[in-house]
Amino acid sequence: DVEADFIVSGKTGKGVILNVSDRKSRTPFLEKITNTTLDNVSLAFLKIKKRFPEIKTITTDNDLLLQHHKDLEKLLDVTIYFCHPFSSWEKGTVENINRQIRKDIPKSSDISKYSKQFIRKIENKLQRKIYACLDHLTPLEVLAMSRKRKQRRSAVKKLQK
Repeated sequence: DVEADFIVSGKTGKGVILNVSDRKSRTPFLEKITNTTLDNVSLAFLKIKKRFPEIKTITTDNDLLLQHHKDLEKLLDVTIYFCHPFSSWEKGTVENINRQIRKDIPKSSDISKYSKQFIRKIENKLQRKIYACLDHLTPLEVLAMSRKRKQRRSAVKKLQK
């Protein structure tokens, strides 16, 4: 369903960016977390779930910020899966998008110095990027088509009742 990962500040910086990316449409959703606490991580996931309510499962690595993943599963009403240790290729979509984000936010950066508006601009840019693997569509176009299909199926089911 989705893959999640954190982009971490350099050694002297603080803050992280939560990247939650839909595997099917490649649509990334980003949230900046300046004060990195478990509660703020949960809040960031909730904000993304509000914008992308289709989330059913999350695949991530075994990050310390997800040590209370059972609570997060209940809060979001999702199932969380973990990759094998040192197997980042098991969540290739989010890793690819992280590489693209790093073009605008280099590895040694202090994420707390970037505005939420700047993070949102990066998100918008990535959501509007054309992908050959999406038949030369953007992630937003694929997501919109998927949502329309679900609405039509739902309408047909209601008519059949």
